[in-house]
Amino acid sequence: MDLTLATSENDGKTIVAVGGEIDVYTAPRLRDRITELVAAGAYDLVIDMEAVEFLDSTGLGVLVGGLKKVRAHNGSLQLICSQDRLLKIFRITGLAKVFVIHGSLAAALSPADAS
Repeated sequence: MDLTLATSENDGKTIVAVGGEIDVYTAPRLRDRITELVAAGAYDLVIDMEAVEFLDSTGLGVLVGGLKKVRAHNGSLQLICSQDRLLKIFRITGLAKVFVIHGSLAAALSPADAS
């Protein structure tokens, strides 16, 4: 399974729709995309993980690294994830308290998402 990345802009936020598997082989592509976006001045990122089928510790590390990059610019990195098997990973690792996780794109783009 490969990794797909599609980037779009909506209401001042940059959305990265991720599909497939985020693992030791594909995670560097996601890291590179986040690095490119931050270098281009995109500091409010939304990572849409609705089409992600697998996430390992390498993928988690990339997401944490991305969060650190945007926070260095007073930005944010939010996640869209409604899949129980992925949410369980965030809960077990304690990262559910670190990331703002939305159940849908509409919720992530809503101005009332100040968590």
